[in-house]
Amino acid sequence: MAIAKIISTVCVLALALSGQVVSAQTTVKVYKPNDGNGHYAVAMAELALSKIDTPYKLQMVDSGEMTQARTLDDVAAGKIDLFWTATDTELEKVLLPVRIPLYKGLLGHRIFIIRKGDQSRFDSVRSFEDLKRFKFGQGTTWADTKILEANGLTVVKAMKYASLFYMLDGERFDAFPRGVQEPWAELASHSDLNLVEEKHLMLVYRMPFYLFTGLQNKKLAADLELGFNRAIADGSFDKVFYSSPLVQSVIEKANLDQRLVLEINNPNLPKETPLNRSELWLDIKDLKSHSQKPQ
Repeated sequence: MAIAKIISTVCVLALALSGQVVSAQTTVKVYKPNDGNGHYAVAMAELALSKIDTPYKLQMVDSGEMTQARTLDDVAAGKIDLFWTATDTELEKVLLPVRIPLYKGLLGHRIFIIRKGDQSRFDSVRSFEDLKRFKFGQGTTWADTKILEANGLTVVKAMKYASLFYMLDGERFDAFPRGVQEPWAELASHSDLNLVEEKHLMLVYRMPFYLFTGLQNKKLAADLELGFNRAIADGSFDKVFYSSPLVQSVIEKANLDQRLVLEINNPNLPKETPLNRSELWLDIKDLKSHSQKPQ
């Protein structure tokens, strides 16, 4: 009887401890994505979390018309647990990055959305210096904004991402630089505006697009990094990347071999950026070797 009692007590304690483990930060709160980058980032987060032993679950939270600045504040305060954006030195002081570039650096290859009828203005560009006669639209808190300004370009800013399409249409600036995977879905969702893809130029700089969490969420960040490294090792990371509709749009529509490449410096790249891990970064030429079918 004594032995049975001991076994019973041990089982009760084990169940209690198990319950504590399962309930300890298994829910990861995320604002519902409202663009292609967000949907892709969530898919990548789910992939990473599926590769580890801790049973996390993403919980989607309605955000309304949340600005990026407000979202970042909410991550820092722990109101939500995860967000995605391009990195820079200042951002990494207040949020904890998972230093795996979700797009393999692809987001640092930028093509422009412009107004219909303006293509000839951009056809005359022969060097980066020629770009300085144009005005470019960007988000106030975006890492890209600091990069473009640091390289001498004139940037018109807006707090809300959606506003930039209407500002371009309204001639507040000349071009809206976008990651090479972004313009087509965005143009389709703004088909009522007088906007098209610019076909001659590609601006290139090193700009990792990471998942971020609060500084207090060290375990979540470590688990995500572990999950990503396992996904990279088993090939599932590349499978999600190359089968993404956004990346497929680049392969199909970007005409990369016909564009003038203008390379600029990113002075805000944190020193911890894993530039030495070649498996994390894409050679843009490699996209041409992939078919339209998911890998």
